[in-house]
Amino acid sequence: MKKIISLCAVILLSAGVFAQSPNKMSYQAVIRNASNVLVTNQAIGMRISILQTSPSGTAVYVETQSTTTNANGLVSIEIGGGTVVSGSFAGINWANGPFFIKTETDPAGGANYTITGTSQLLSVPYALYAANAGTASGGGNFTHYIGEEFGGGVIFHLWKDAQGVEHGLIVDKTDLGTSQAWSNITQTAIGPAAQTNWDGAHNSSAIVGQAGHTNSAAALCLNSNNGGQSDWYLPSIQEFNMLWNNYYTVARSLTQIFGASELSTALYWSSSEFDLGFAWAFDFFPGDIYASDKSGAHYVRAVRDF
Repeated sequence: MKKIISLCAVILLSAGVFAQSPNKMSYQAVIRNASNVLVTNQAIGMRISILQTSPSGTAVYVETQSTTTNANGLVSIEIGGGTVVSGSFAGINWANGPFFIKTETDPAGGANYTITGTSQLLSVPYALYAANAGTASGGGNFTHYIGEEFGGGVIFHLWKDAQGVEHGLIVDKTDLGTSQAWSNITQTAIGPAAQTNWDGAHNSSAIVGQAGHTNSAAALCLNSNNGGQSDWYLPSIQEFNMLWNNYYTVARSLTQIFGASELSTALYWSSSEFDLGFAWAFDFFPGDIYASDKSGAHYVRAVRDF
């Protein structure tokens, strides 16, 4: 039997769908066989279902796609861009979750789907949610705004908790490194403690706490005092996605702040581990993510919350 390993962290907004309300999401998954060997450079068939409420809930949208794994066993597709079987992707009310993504795969490239996996969409991309909800998370009347220079950096996300208290995410004004490995430990998995899709602070603490750790992208962030702040951390892959959602506003602000540097078009390390040898990296040029070897040299940009 073969199996598919897919993570909610790889569900991102497609880069070219912002002219109106977004109607596609990029999705990546790594295909491995029963011996945990990558299925590389091979045509596969996929059926993707968006399930509402539970992993066995009603399918509000179903499509099929044909794609090919790359040399790392990775497939990249745009959900919403396949052959529609039922439902309407643009018509999904993302405010009425939770939602789950079910993938069925035929490693021979046909429609004999022998590989099945279901994962929860833990954090609906903001722009998709806003297309239905029409409001920022937690309501309006915010004191701060996206693109504001505040708290040592630039605000790129805002929300309110159940008590109406305003919170936000801030990106540092400069890179902390331009050629940094994810960690000096490259072939030992940390596990779930460093694999959350959204909690970069939790991931960062787990990375520097790994036995044998001496240096890492996370350590650069945790040890930073940029902007007079001491609570920076390496962002998770979903936090990078949220930064990408407001890329234009943040990038414009950075160009107007003395001493700030723009976000590079090179890969940035996230704090989200993929497996024993790989972690997720984000590319701002197409707005996509990649499973990258932990020994690879990528850029580092810290974030903090308030």
